[in-house]
Amino acid sequence: MKLIATYLVGVVFGVGIAISGMINPAKVLNFFDLFGTWDPSLIFVMGGALITTFIGYKLVFGRAAPVFAVEFLVPSARRIDARLVGGSAVFGIGWGIAGFCPGGALPALGTGRWEVFAFVAALLIGIFLAKFIQSRIAHSAAPVVSP
Repeated sequence: MKLIATYLVGVVFGVGIAISGMINPAKVLNFFDLFGTWDPSLIFVMGGALITTFIGYKLVFGRAAPVFAVEFLVPSARRIDARLVGGSAVFGIGWGIAGFCPGGALPALGTGRWEVFAFVAALLIGIFLAKFIQSRIAHSAAPVVSP
């Protein structure tokens, strides 16, 4: 049942991204072109997402426990650190250059455009590279235990 619920949430998200036009990178890039062909529609998409998220959080966290899990899995980190700022910067720069965010790129795979596949491939390479770097840093920072 959890898998079906996950699938349905993904379908709703993908349809919403497609209907809003956010699978079109030109639409997203025009949002960033303040002095050219500025398109404010992304503000309305984000506003709708913010309202939906606010209502969803109120409903979900009003429950004693999640439907398909034992407990709510909420991030515990509250600090703004270099990792958060760096990741946000990479995300924003990539979004501004490509016109795709990861969430919008996955539904856009259905368009069959090679640019979308190239973006998703670069995204996956970036994820694996970041994981590799993180594991190397963690490994080198681990204390050496001598017998």
